[in-house]
Order: sequence, then structure tokens, then C-alpha cells
Amino acid sequence: MKITICGSMAFAKEMVSMQKQLETLGHKVIVPANLEKHAAGTMSMENKAEKIELDLIRGYFEEIKKTDAVLVLNYDKNNIKNYIGGNSLIEMAFAHVLNKKIFLLNAIPQISYSDEIEAMQPVILNGDVSSIN
Repeated sequence: MKITICGSMAFAKEMVSMQKQLETLGHKVIVPANLEKHAAGTMSMENKAEKIELDLIRGYFEEIKKTDAVLVLNYDKNNIKNYIGGNSLIEMAFAHVLNKKIFLLNAIPQISYSDEIEAMQPVILNGDVSSIN
């Protein structure tokens, strides 16, 4: 399966690890641009100007179109268990509209837009990506 990894860039190291794990399981994996630099700490978190200049939202939409599914890495962040931020929500919505599978690594967070996440009917993996098919 061809999978696009989504999640906060605060999880860049986890994304690198997950990419390797999924590739070991035989999947083709798409990750955010400059992921290795973010993971190594040589590039800061993207800001609004970078998102506009590099057209990152539209660019990742184009990547999602080419894949079978998105996997959202939703770890704890900002005192929110299983955090899903604005960009990840947008990417999930792109996948939903394109009839792609949506996988969440962990349970749906209890946040103001939990209902919208639930309405997209993601598959909750409970931390186990070996069940992705």
C-alpha cells in the first residue's frame, strides 16, 4: 500500500522511524518535505510564511492524491492526549474527500473537533501499524 504520513512536525523523529517501519512491512511511504532536517533539528518548525512560500498545504494535497491512505501520527502534544492539529485535520479531510483510507495511530483526541474526526471514520490502530492493509 502507498501511505502518506501526516502529523505535527514536532513528531518528525517519530515520522522517520514510522517511515522505516512501514517500508519494512512492504509499504511505499510519503513523508513531509524536509523531514530529515526537522528530525535532525537543523530546520525549525514551519511557520505561516514558509507554508505560503513553499505552498506546503497544496503540495501535500497532491501527494495524498497519489496514495492509498494517510496515517496520522497522533501522539501527545500541548497537554492533549493523541493530538491532531490543524494541518493534520486538513490532510485527513483531503483523504476523506478523495475516498482514501484514514488511519490514526492512536485513539481520537478529545478536542473541539473530535466529531469531525469521527465523521471521517478513521481506522484506529492502537499503536499497531502491522494491521494496515
